[in-house]
Amino acid sequence: MFKSKVAEKDQSAAINVAEVMQRSVQQQDLVEQPPPRREPTADAVTRSCIGSGMSIVGNIECNGPAQVFGQIKGELRASELLIGDGANVEGSVIAQDVTICGSVKGTIRAVRVKLQNGGSVEGDIYHRSLSIDENSLFEGSSRRVENPTDGPLVDAKGPQESDMRSSALAPYLQRVEPSASPDWSDSAVEPKH
Repeated sequence: MFKSKVAEKDQSAAINVAEVMQRSVQQQDLVEQPPPRREPTADAVTRSCIGSGMSIVGNIECNGPAQVFGQIKGELRASELLIGDGANVEGSVIAQDVTICGSVKGTIRAVRVKLQNGGSVEGDIYHRSLSIDENSLFEGSSRRVENPTDGPLVDAKGPQESDMRSSALAPYLQRVEPSASPDWSDSAVEPKH
């Protein structure tokens, strides 16, 4: 019998649409989708970095490793610290591992300290392990301590008056007052025999 040409066109159009849809779905499968974003876990190591163009005034505390290539004035704490070539830190540094290729002016407290590639330190270093390359500069004092990152920082001025009063040697320590008179002959005492 007679077939309607309109019905054939509708049927072939439907087949063509189905083929086009199938091809586009196949092409979308070929396009690589980016992996879903995951939040960092405790196992992931994220390094904090202070770039060469940055200058910070204040205390910095980093819970993980850090790299410094800029300028810092203040206390710097991290688990592992690299003070890179050209970096300048003025203040105390506290970390487990410190590698210094730049400049530090201040007290360093770390388990392992390495001065490398012309790094310089002007200040005291409290450490368990210290290595200094021949091209590096260290001006200050070094003291090996078992737990360098624990405890208060030691003041270079020596014991303060409050420390002396609470000391076991307190009865033997006397504060010497300067004489009001610069003439020693008035205050001289003859020894008794």
